[in-house]
Amino acid sequence: MNLNMNSMESVVAQIQGLSSNSSDITQLHNFLKQSEELLHSDFSRLLSSLAELDPSIHSLGFLYILEACISFPVSKEHVSELLVSVARFINSCSAEQIQLAPNKFISVCKKFKDHIFGLETPIRGVAPMLTAIRKLQSSSEQLTTLHADFLLLCILAKCYKTGFSVLEDDIYEIDQPRDFFLYCYYGGMVCIGQKQFRRALELLHNVVTAPMSTLNAIAVEAYKKYILVSLIHLGQFSTSFPKYTSSVAQRNLKNFSQPYLELSNSYGTGRISELETFVQINKEKFESDNNLGLVMQVVSSMYKRNIQRLTQTYLTLSLQDIANTVQLRGPKQAEMHVLQMIEDGEIYATINQKDGMVRFLEDPEQYKTYGMIEHIDSSIKRLMVVSKKLTSMDELMSCDPMYLGKVGRERQRFDFDDFDSVPQKFTV
Repeated sequence: MNLNMNSMESVVAQIQGLSSNSSDITQLHNFLKQSEELLHSDFSRLLSSLAELDPSIHSLGFLYILEACISFPVSKEHVSELLVSVARFINSCSAEQIQLAPNKFISVCKKFKDHIFGLETPIRGVAPMLTAIRKLQSSSEQLTTLHADFLLLCILAKCYKTGFSVLEDDIYEIDQPRDFFLYCYYGGMVCIGQKQFRRALELLHNVVTAPMSTLNAIAVEAYKKYILVSLIHLGQFSTSFPKYTSSVAQRNLKNFSQPYLELSNSYGTGRISELETFVQINKEKFESDNNLGLVMQVVSSMYKRNIQRLTQTYLTLSLQDIANTVQLRGPKQAEMHVLQMIEDGEIYATINQKDGMVRFLEDPEQYKTYGMIEHIDSSIKRLMVVSKKLTSMDELMSCDPMYLGKVGRERQRFDFDDFDSVPQKFTV
């Protein structure tokens, strides 16, 4: 077969003739690399060429033409048609073929996302982008550069449940630090949308404590949300950083988050009127950060915290007394808060509708039911898998030439034997 023909017809013919087996596909890949200039110069024939190919069979060739097609400026009339072609390709393409040209596939998916944003219809991109991630991944442990784009689409489309499904994977393989920062930041926002505050805290914590040589905007925004989610989920916030946090983050994050730290201090007083006044004064700032909704959840959570404190002091209490103590508008609002907290498992109580009395109860969980034992067993198994994985990663790192070279340079700067006797000086 002549590989030197220089027309779109010949390119299509080569794609159709060299997509049947792995050796042919390797040959086709080389031909497509040589045809890049042609593909990017003949836009008039690109779209019609796609109609002659089957994306499930001719995936590699289809990808090259589609990437060339989407790189040209597209008129509004053709955008919708192009997006349909991209979505159809993503859904039906061969993962083995597109993984031969991952950068092309990523480029197509990112341009697809940009056009989706331009049309302000993020929900159109959620399902195709999830499929794209699965086809690009070599395993579920790999973080791709498309993860963050997918999560952002889920946030804008309010498809939090779909986004949360990706966050259940344990990630061990990361190529670019920026992908990790955005994945954890957007992932935290998805969890907030799902009211999964514990998981949101974990992801935002990863952003704040991740290694960084210079402060970045993602870490600053994550720290602000980290403060708010800590108050909602834990009822408190500690300003001290874990020792493994980068010195850059420890020095600078607080300077960019003063209103949020002051909000935390106000929350700590337990006085709802003070907190509401502070929020009102700083409303513009929280609004400009797109965090006002989360701040209002912080205010709402203070009512819950104050009700929870009552359970530690009283066995029974009237709804009117709860309303007065917690500064709610009346017994009806107090009843609504108590019922919601009972439903969410935040307190254990019963309400006597006749006299409006609330009786606080002990946690009924005895930790010996079949469901609880199964949960504990699955948690132990998962921890064992993580432990083995970490041991394996540690062994690989100890043999890595770059790591060993860095350790060697550090040893020239420090004599570690000098530190052996230090703990003995502080024996008690």
